[in-house]
Amino acid sequence: MERKIAHVALVVRDYDEAIEFYTRAMGFVLTEDTVLDDEKRWVTVSPSEQSGCSLLLAKAKNDHQMSRIGNQTGGRVFLFLHTDDFWRDFNRLKENQVKVVRQPSTEAWGTVAVFEDLYGNLWDLIEK
Repeated sequence: MERKIAHVALVVRDYDEAIEFYTRAMGFVLTEDTVLDDEKRWVTVSPSEQSGCSLLLAKAKNDHQMSRIGNQTGGRVFLFLHTDDFWRDFNRLKENQVKVVRQPSTEAWGTVAVFEDLYGNLWDLIEK
């Protein structure tokens, strides 16, 4: 049996604003948007159709969940986005006014920058 992580849940304030950010500013693909009931949808976005793992955009439903938006990891980098073209993706983030927390640096293992998504979650953008 093959095992893999299919989705990572990301708590969001609003489905549509999250879809807009991840597809426009980050260039992700909306892979599913299914209405489950009046308040809940199954929404996934992914860096590409073939990436294998997607973000499940999970709308916060109470104050406890709302308190976690933007800080699901206690201030540490939450997600690591590997790319085959660092400058293409970094420039896309800049063009869409995405906040860069740590400017690009070249390390022995590759190029990296840290940025915030629309909620303040920290991401590494990495090209090896």
